[in-house]
Amino acid sequence: MDLSGKTALITGSAKGLGKSTAVMLASYGCNIILNYVTSEDAAKALEAQIRSMGVNCIALQADIADPEQAEQLADQAEEAFGGIDILINNAGPFIRERRVFSEYQRSEITGLLHGNLLGVMLLDHRVLPLMRSRNWGRIIHFGFGHAGEARAWPHRAVYAAAKTGLVSFTKTLAVEEAAHGITVNMICPGDIRGENKEKTIDEVEGLIDDESPRGRPGTGEDIARAICFLCDSKSDFITGNILDVTGGLDPIRRTLKG
Repeated sequence: MDLSGKTALITGSAKGLGKSTAVMLASYGCNIILNYVTSEDAAKALEAQIRSMGVNCIALQADIADPEQAEQLADQAEEAFGGIDILINNAGPFIRERRVFSEYQRSEITGLLHGNLLGVMLLDHRVLPLMRSRNWGRIIHFGFGHAGEARAWPHRAVYAAAKTGLVSFTKTLAVEEAAHGITVNMICPGDIRGENKEKTIDEVEGLIDDESPRGRPGTGEDIARAICFLCDSKSDFITGNILDVTGGLDPIRRTLKG
């Protein structure tokens, strides 16, 4: 795979799955635009690491849940690199504490919806014209395992609603933009936590995860490999797909059993 000359914007990429994806895309020659909200030190360190790999990289601060900041992020990215070929919408707020819908604050409801659905849609809308002009583009959305089934997920009502809404949007946008050489897909990670988000598959070899049908923990590399495959120029016939990368784990049924 050769992504030399392409530029990727990865939201929420100072740490975690976004960081793993940024490093792997850079290894294929892709220029990288990192995005962070508060993790400036981590973002700057990653910026230096990626530049040492021989590609261009810049770290930009913006909260994707804020439409004005998302617009400014796209403006800065295009000014610095001349355009965005690959948009990876990794950022998205999540409240791990389990609560029924009536216990959420109004600000939490709007924050989850803006960060996981509206902000993604607006950023997509902003970058589409230039992708269309080049007749090439890759857009990746993030969901959760089995999001495509839109089942009930008690204690995750707002987050689940935003992400399953994004499923529908992913499929629709994929059809609308296919003729313009733009693919749109969704990656649905399993329950990958903590340091594992930045680990390689080799680094977890031999580790046991009793909750995973696969038997080992998921890693950032698992997610990054899937994303890079979808970004390949020869993956242009793969669009509108909801790809579970979970090791067989079903987070919703596991929660219901618990």
